[in-house]
Amino acid sequence: MTDWRTSPIRRFQAAAIATVGYHLINLLGRTLRWRVEGFQHFEAIYAAGRQPVMAFWHGRILSATYYFRRRGIVVITSENFDGEWIARIIERFGYGTARGSTSRGARKAMLRLVRDMEAGKAAGFTLDGPRGPAKVAQPGAIWLSRTTGHPVMPFHLEASSYWSLGSWDRTQIPKPFSTVALVIGEPFHVPREAADDELERARVELERRLQALERRALDLATS
Repeated sequence: MTDWRTSPIRRFQAAAIATVGYHLINLLGRTLRWRVEGFQHFEAIYAAGRQPVMAFWHGRILSATYYFRRRGIVVITSENFDGEWIARIIERFGYGTARGSTSRGARKAMLRLVRDMEAGKAAGFTLDGPRGPAKVAQPGAIWLSRTTGHPVMPFHLEASSYWSLGSWDRTQIPKPFSTVALVIGEPFHVPREAADDELERARVELERRLQALERRALDLATS
């Protein structure tokens, strides 16, 4: 199969999609109202001289991208064509990118995240990406916390009114002028000496916390 990067047409398509996508998301984001709970957890991590491993579900990537923009957060993006235009969009919102995925280039991307966190940048993880199953946490964020010593910070977003895509993650697109609730959970550390069974318990605990955050965000968005 021909690499899309060798095709001028495909490169133009990626640039065009990214330009249109950025302006649409930016326009939508400006109309949204926000209810935020737990932001003190985010601030406390930085106050302690640490950076967060920010952990959330793939289906909330649009609203998360807009809210946490311009903070230099580094996220993993795939090396394929879709990953290219997604990377171009989020880079325009002030994110860094580490190319790879859980299925391809994972080691390279994770090592890039380690280096970026050592340089003082936060990392963002869609825990169930890139292809699911939905709301089942992969171990990447837990591994990164153990490796770097930085805390995992789970969060969830829910819109009061939205469209859902037919994708595996049911991506949520807030409707214009809707309210988006963001609930940030208490951070937790994964010890550097944690054994594999402890990593699994931490992964399950992260899922449990996100389920609780989802329930709280739903209440907050509709109250």
